Amino acid sequence: MLGAALLVLLTVLPQGGGQAQGVSIPNFWDPRAQLERPDLTGVRTVRFLVDDEFPPLHFAGLDGNPTGFSVELARSACERLNLTCTIQVRRFDMLLDALSDRQGDVVAAAIPLSGSLRERFGVTAPYFKIPARFAVRKDRNMPAPESKALQGKTIGVVEKTAHEAFAKAFLPSATLKPFPDVQGAQTALKAGEIDYLFADGLSLALWMGGEEASDCCDFSGGPYLESRYFGEGIGFIVRKDEENLRRAFDYALQQLWKEGKYAELYLRFFPVSPF
Repeated sequence: MLGAALLVLLTVLPQGGGQAQGVSIPNFWDPRAQLERPDLTGVRTVRFLVDDEFPPLHFAGLDGNPTGFSVELARSACERLNLTCTIQVRRFDMLLDALSDRQGDVVAAAIPLSGSLRERFGVTAPYFKIPARFAVRKDRNMPAPESKALQGKTIGVVEKTAHEAFAKAFLPSATLKPFPDVQGAQTALKAGEIDYLFADGLSLALWMGGEEASDCCDFSGGPYLESRYFGEGIGFIVRKDEENLRRAFDYALQQLWKEGKYAELYLRFFPVSPF
């Protein structure tokens, strides 16, 4: 890995993470925690609020209806709880205000979990995190990104990001090359102008699975999930006065993992896993 100090900080796949069809599937649930299904008697139709411009988590499908990993996970959770649910699209920057104004009951979107969010709303345990990853050219046979192997190597990062800050803190032996955006860094990696690219694993997975990358590159090492740099992940968000609903969806998400539905949806939306 990247040294003894870094081992303390890095969280790789939680125990129970799996493989299916060659795709690594993360697990964010403690198998020792046995959540109970709360009583949902009298619960009305649950209105989910989503954004439709952040694939593969939430986006407009070919028929114009919202879909994506978060959206289909919400639908599956409702089915698991025997609840009637609707999906309503809002602009991303209006989702939390709409929830506060009771225009919906649950937000299922890529809003990072944080202390300030928890002060305003109830949130489930995370069902997804966006890891940091190293990417390399397949034909370069670069060694795994361990501290000795990185000495003198050039690592591309996107400037003014958590990935750059992390690399500066923990990769002192490498030469960092900042780029204004991830597209420029990806182009440089494909052209062989840098040895490694350290960036958002979700963006890298989408790029590597697309035509633009021309199957040039693959992940190496990781994933890296240190929450101080890369966040706590995303979960379903409810109002503070809907604690029963939060507990119900926490229960449903854990059951979907145990029963294999989470893996089924993950494989559908992440053919190249960011994990």
